[in-house]
Order: sequence, then structure tokens, then C-alpha cells
Amino acid sequence: MSTAVENTTPTQSQAPAKPRLTTSAMIASIAAEGQRTTAAPFGHALVAEAEKRPEIVGMTADLSKYTDLHIFGQAFPERFLQMGMAEQLLMAAAGGMAKEGFTPFATTYAVFATRRAYDFIHQVIAEENLNVKICAALPGLTTGYGPSHQAAEDLALMRAIPGMTVVDPCDALDTEQAVAAIAEYKGPVYMRLLRGKVPLVLDEYNYKFELGKAKLLRDGRDVLIISSGLMTMRALEVAQAMAGGAADVGVLHVPTIKPLDVDTIVEQCRRSGRLVVVAENHSTVGGLSEAVAMTLMQARVYPALEVVALPDQFLDAGALPTLHDRYGISTEVIVERIKEWLK
Repeated sequence: MSTAVENTTPTQSQAPAKPRLTTSAMIASIAAEGQRTTAAPFGHALVAEAEKRPEIVGMTADLSKYTDLHIFGQAFPERFLQMGMAEQLLMAAAGGMAKEGFTPFATTYAVFATRRAYDFIHQVIAEENLNVKICAALPGLTTGYGPSHQAAEDLALMRAIPGMTVVDPCDALDTEQAVAAIAEYKGPVYMRLLRGKVPLVLDEYNYKFELGKAKLLRDGRDVLIISSGLMTMRALEVAQAMAGGAADVGVLHVPTIKPLDVDTIVEQCRRSGRLVVVAENHSTVGGLSEAVAMTLMQARVYPALEVVALPDQFLDAGALPTLHDRYGISTEVIVERIKEWLK
């Protein structure tokens, strides 16, 4: 995958070239310095499943290295299909493979899977309830390349497709276990994919992924954060940061966005006297926060509810730590917002 090279010798008709961020700064690990990580959990988990399930095939649109599918390709070259830079073809071919009895794991970036190939997913895969697993890297604000690569609306798009299961893992352990669960499940799945060196946090909470189930990782008297994906990692950091006396914070991890674990969410939100915060690495439109709000309205449960999410706008390019601060999804910013809400 090529990257643009800075022009250091502008002609008279050109303005001096602006400095550009390096690829490592734009597509970076979400792990903090010194944080425990696991390398390529998706790729290794898929290899482990494929050893047990000969029907699994790996498919990509010229992005195997950047979705960690290259690990599968090295282990099973005869079951690895490189479709080229054609995401619509990738999804259509995955549907065809599913019709022949295979279980395709189709990988690309989330923006390309959802925005570019949406009609093919809808018509070819979902309408016929085919057993295709779409695993999409760089979800939400996990790259600094700007709106062309930032999938801030992918959950809204995929939730809207009838019959589509939608999964948003938190860390390496969640990803590994989710791969096994969706391989066993029969039907179309969209799973957000964390790639590269992925943080490992949930092993400290006796965690086990179950499709369609939310998990209370820690209880809290003052605040309950309902979160998915990397925001669960942030929520746990917030809880630890506020544990000194600022607030007692609980964390409810919701790795399956659809179908939503309505019973657990309603049960936890019935408790009176605490603030409920929904935190997601997604636009305020159509994601976890709207799903939770609708669930609570239908159950006639009305807690004090606040939302931490990406704004409904095109996001800037830049280094991820700066962008996470700017758009309010960093640990430090969330702590300050909760303090304000509790006043």
C-alpha cells in the first residue's frame, strides 16, 4: 500500500509543501505506551478456527497486511483469496462462496466495506441471509487519515440492514473470542476489527465473549458507563482515574450492538441515583447511544443520560491522540466531562 510522498522541491507555481504526518502517526496502534498488547489477534484466531473448520476461507480487497489476514494467507494459501482493489466484488464473491457452503471471512477497511460496498452487502449477502463474516479494520476514529478512511458511521449503516449481526470488540481477548463465536454462528455478521498490536485489558475481569450479551465488568454507585469497542477500555481507565473519590464508576461492556442485550441494559439502568453515560467510538447518529436510548424509552426507564461519541460532522486528519482529545473520546476528557455532569 503506497503512501503519498512530500514534495520538497516546489515549482514557482506551487506553494511550499506543508509537512505531512508519517504513516505511523496516521494509522497507529490505539495502545498507550507500555500497555500490554497482543499482535494480530484476529489473524491468529482465524487460523485457529480454520484448523478446526475446513469451510473457512479468507478474502480481502488488497488489504491483507493491514487487516492481519496475511497471517491466515500464510497458514492456508489455498483458502486465501485476494480480490484486488474491488470491494463490491469482494462482497459479491463472498456471497457466492457462502452459497457453495464455505464460511467466508471478508476483510477490508470499514469505510470500504460499508460505504463503498453497502448495496452488495444488502442485496447479495443480507437479503439471502448468507453466512458471510465481514471483518472491517479502522472503525470509528482509529486512523488520522480523515473522512476518506474514518468509519464514523459504520455501525449506523450496518445496524440498519435486516438480519445483520453487529459486533464491536474491545481488545485482543474480545477479538479472539468473537472470531470463534461468529465462526460458529450461522448468518451474516459485521465485526469491527482492531488490527496490529491490540491492547489486552479484559483478561483482568474474568471476561468471556458471548454473542448478544453485555457484560458488567465492574459495578459503580455513582456512574454507569455503557460502552463498546475501544471505548470500554477508555471507560475502565476512567473508572480507575475517578476511584480516588471523584466518583464510583461502573462499566457495562456491550460488544454486540445488534442484537442488543436489552434485558441487561434495562436492568442496570433501573437503578436509581446514578448517572448513565453511553460511550462509543462512532457518530452520535445511529450507533450504540441511540440504540440504548430507544431501548430505555421503550422500557419506560428514564435515568440521567449523557453521551460520549464523535460529533455529527466530518472529522479532521491528524495524529490520533490529538484527535481523541479534540473530539472528546480520550480518557482525560471523559473524566472532566463526568465531573461536570455530576455537579
